[in-house]
Amino acid sequence: MDEDQVLDYLHLIKTQNRTPSESYFKHTVYGLRFAYRAMGMAQKQVFLPKMKLPKKLPVVLSQQEVRRLLKAPALLRHRLILGLLYGCGLRRHELLGIKLADVDLDRSQLHVREGKGRKDRYVPLSGHLVRGLRTYLQAEPPYLWLFNGKTNTGQLQQFSETGVQWVISQAVKRAGIQKRVTSHTLRHTYATHLLEMGMDIMTLKDLLGHVDIHTTLMYLHIAQLGRDKAFSPLDRLYRKS
Repeated sequence: MDEDQVLDYLHLIKTQNRTPSESYFKHTVYGLRFAYRAMGMAQKQVFLPKMKLPKKLPVVLSQQEVRRLLKAPALLRHRLILGLLYGCGLRRHELLGIKLADVDLDRSQLHVREGKGRKDRYVPLSGHLVRGLRTYLQAEPPYLWLFNGKTNTGQLQQFSETGVQWVISQAVKRAGIQKRVTSHTLRHTYATHLLEMGMDIMTLKDLLGHVDIHTTLMYLHIAQLGRDKAFSPLDRLYRKS
């Protein structure tokens, strides 16, 4: 096959596939590059055409929806899972990686270890979360991790990613929320609500654990910018007007 035939094939899968996927297309190009190197044909270059990615704004819950969501689970553990995702802006793997030693209830702080880019950070714990965590730790003391699951043989392990999404989906259903909600939706909501409540963009960047400020600037499209010191949105969510 000559170069034109290869490019024609790439054009075909990019434009005529019934279910075109940017990821599938890119990995087809990467596969061809590797094949050329493996066959000693490194001089054949297959370049990835520029692709315009859709610029979608994240789904964000209203304050009323967050209240209903946090109230929906019957179990305290499930409420805390939702509360930490929203109240601390955690990624799902960060939530699952929390160990008991990372929770400082006296200082109302959570040590988030090895977030994206293997960066550690501290985030404030709301007074609501501190009280809930104290009750939870006394009622059912977890082992090693803050939230434990069990293997098929009954051994304790980290709570699973599918378990977190199940907690969210059940709470969304009980709360009557029509939006598609994932763990990252709660992180987006955390960031948006903090900006609307007056937090400055640089403080928010640090709380989210972003490396690049441009990632944080996305939230300016859906929130107002203000200036304030770091706080958890839970502290103002239930504040009397």
